[in-house]
Amino acid sequence: MPCQSHAARRACAPWGRAAALALAALLAGCGGGASNMFGSGSPAVDAPAAAPASVAKPLGTGAVKVALILPLSAGGNAGIAGQSMRNAAEMALAEFSGANIQLVTKDDSGTAPGAQQATTQAIDEGAEIVIGPLFAHSVSSAKQVARSRGVPMIAFSTDSNVASSGAYLLSFLPESDVDRIVTYAVSQGKKSFVALIPSNAYGGVVEGEFKQVVAKRGGRIVTVEHYSEDRSKLGELVKQVAQAAGRADALFIPDSGDGVADILQALANGGVNLRQFTVLGTGLWGDDQRIFANTLLDGAWFAAPESTGYRGFADRYRARYHQDPVRQATLAYDAVALVAALVKTQGQQRFAADVLTNPSGFTGIDGVFRFRNDGSNQRGLAVMKVTTAGPQVVAPAPRSFNGSAI
Repeated sequence: MPCQSHAARRACAPWGRAAALALAALLAGCGGGASNMFGSGSPAVDAPAAAPASVAKPLGTGAVKVALILPLSAGGNAGIAGQSMRNAAEMALAEFSGANIQLVTKDDSGTAPGAQQATTQAIDEGAEIVIGPLFAHSVSSAKQVARSRGVPMIAFSTDSNVASSGAYLLSFLPESDVDRIVTYAVSQGKKSFVALIPSNAYGGVVEGEFKQVVAKRGGRIVTVEHYSEDRSKLGELVKQVAQAAGRADALFIPDSGDGVADILQALANGGVNLRQFTVLGTGLWGDDQRIFANTLLDGAWFAAPESTGYRGFADRYRARYHQDPVRQATLAYDAVALVAALVKTQGQQRFAADVLTNPSGFTGIDGVFRFRNDGSNQRGLAVMKVTTAGPQVVAPAPRSFNGSAI
């Protein structure tokens, strides 16, 4: 059968060195380029308290059944995200020529009981792998069912605590952002770090990774300070940063636009010369226009996926659905394209652990990624510089991985 789309044309190549087929098959085709507890490069989505799971219409007519579990009927942003991700999954099927899969779509309503029920139903109906759910509590519930039935999962939570062997996260994990930006900063001669960390769940994860990576890369942490939503209590933080003057050359602030703006303004008002530091951030900065409008951040660095693939995806999505996708929609697209590619090429071993955790990884809309044995992932991220015209790439994302995944 001839390959029609860009993704499918790549998928017709033989499986060669380092999982080349599945890598290429995930590229955004047809004229394009390549709990949710907290997001990286995208806003977090709040889950509702409780609601029963329900069944949605299947997508595709292939022989291999694949569960797609999303919060389709959840209220607010959760339901919007669920529907957008379902659309992206449908688009992936349409753009992957000859996809021999059927998505057994289930609505978990954004709840743990809903996810457990949806997973049970889908596997009872013959699903060989589960794509989703979105929220951490839903993933925890769903993976218990999937593990007991010997079915692997590719889920979307950004909380790495819910990852495990057989339950792989395809999300934008904050740990990847931290590793990339600290490693790059050290490579550019930045050795001494001040970190200003928000007192929330995201901050806790980022801080743990930050301390590990700085030590691993041979850097030094001068001070780590925390702050709450009460901005009237920033005086001590300003004092500590002022005392670090001359002893640090990098200032790490892993927060969104409003938080970063408040911190930098407090430091400037307190007499801290911000130009003595290179300011560093995470993927939370990537889609936040407040970051690029803040002149105090001019020249700052942050890690995020390169935007070329997403722009192509978003253009095709808008042409098909007449609305903008949520940022997480690329994850659903990539998961479906990956599964379709593995079905096309890997026979009965298509969802085996050593296939899913191939150390050379896969390539999706947002670049290269690979699953670790513990269920977390590594992503190839770019380093961006903040300018008033928008993000500027200063270090491109790697196109492949070197070495084995851990």
